[in-house]
Amino acid sequence: MSEHVDAVVIGAGVVGLACARALALTSKEVIIIEADKAIGMGTSSRNSEVIHAGIYYPKDSLKARLCVEGKHMLYEFCDSHGVPYKKLGKLIVASSAEQVEALKAIKRKASDNGVDDLIWLDKEEVLQKEPALKAEAALLSPSTGIIDTHAYMLALQGEAEDHGAILALNSPITGGQIKDGVISLHTGGDAPMSITADIVINSAGLNAIKLARLIEGFPQSHIPQDYYCKGNYFSLATKAPFSHLIYPVPEKAGLGVHLTLDMGGQARFGPDVEWLDEGDHINYEVAPHRGDKFYEAIRNYWPALKDGDLQADYSGVRPKIQSPDGEAKDFLIQGPKDHGILGFINLFGIESPGLTSSLAIAKEVINKLELN
Repeated sequence: MSEHVDAVVIGAGVVGLACARALALTSKEVIIIEADKAIGMGTSSRNSEVIHAGIYYPKDSLKARLCVEGKHMLYEFCDSHGVPYKKLGKLIVASSAEQVEALKAIKRKASDNGVDDLIWLDKEEVLQKEPALKAEAALLSPSTGIIDTHAYMLALQGEAEDHGAILALNSPITGGQIKDGVISLHTGGDAPMSITADIVINSAGLNAIKLARLIEGFPQSHIPQDYYCKGNYFSLATKAPFSHLIYPVPEKAGLGVHLTLDMGGQARFGPDVEWLDEGDHINYEVAPHRGDKFYEAIRNYWPALKDGDLQADYSGVRPKIQSPDGEAKDFLIQGPKDHGILGFINLFGIESPGLTSSLAIAKEVINKLELN
């Protein structure tokens, strides 16, 4: 089978579905190609489901700009499409006097990013809100929330399909070519086919870089090295004494072992940072022994956590474009002006805050394609 369509989106995670919806709303004929048997089975279903405020990211970075913009777009989308969410608020906690200066720096960085609603809480004010916390001070982020990610993805898929998009599951990309300005893709799976398209969005998440390497004629010098960082989560076997999300002062490769609440009120902790060796087959099992370090980290801000109260839950893997020892990297959204291939967009390193930023990322993609 061979056909031509206006646009192909590779990957039916939250960002791919947001891009497919945005393209379909411009009246493009869109096919979403997904290697897995269902939507959102990768990073999109293995995260904290947090709607981030845009606090931590470097000023003028894509992560900062798209997170802040995407947060507002996401809340509006949830309200208009009936997607469940809860704006619980988040406390960023300085559990020792030494961390107070770092907390002040976070507040300044947030302000640089246009997040001006953070509230400084002293020790007594923190205890009034969360009596079980150990804290010298905290920042309250009232615009941080949680979302039913699967309901959000179904809403994106539904609106895209309402405007003519088609979803093809069990269809891994096996190769492709760029020749004479034409982009061709080949799929395997249940119904192998070849497709040519005017627009191709590579939103394959963990496999985006590998996929770009499969496309003959794409300039390899524009493909970064990929790295994988696994984050393990543990759930709380008892009822949590918290009503807010609780985050420690961030660490180098992530936001630290934080406490989030799901839509049902269940508390979970994570993610930790576990860099995977290059070429490792991704194993999502959570090793129970990793919980030993969780207890130590959590007790810095919740000393009353009892032995045996944590149980291994789930894990996710972040698609990094930075090495374990390297500086944090921004989202890499490559368009025709970056690599010279008309109609081709690569989305590399789309990790947190990718969920929060998803609608803004889709808007950025449309802008790079100059469809407006």
